[in-house]
Amino acid sequence: MEQPIRVLVAKPGLDGHDRGAKVVAAALRDAGMEVIYGGLHQTPEAIVQMAVQEDVDAVGLSILSGAHMTLFPKVKEHLNRAGAESILLTGGGIISAGDMDKLEKLGVGQLFGPGSRLADLVDYIEKEVARRRTATRSA
Repeated sequence: MEQPIRVLVAKPGLDGHDRGAKVVAAALRDAGMEVIYGGLHQTPEAIVQMAVQEDVDAVGLSILSGAHMTLFPKVKEHLNRAGAESILLTGGGIISAGDMDKLEKLGVGQLFGPGSRLADLVDYIEKEVARRRTATRSA
């Protein structure tokens, strides 16, 4: 039997608004995923440490502070440094389409802005984690 998808939802940096992150965490949990809520004001290093310790399949960052072009790359860098590049890095917040494209080129997964459907996020994580698990097994 396939293990449930494990997702860490975290709020990096100084952003103190976590209502959206909690809504996303509940939607992922309701879809059958195991969700670890990392809390507010986390550093990229602490997020990656939690992700590795909790053996997650995905990390979802919620960033509303405008610091997404700094925080997503730092988390991605620390995941790579930790040998955890197979962990999906995704998330959302107030992020322009141009910045989403730049972050995708850095290896960040699909990002979701205001008004995104929770079902689309759930579907993306399920499909991308399945793809990564298959790639890992055949490697």
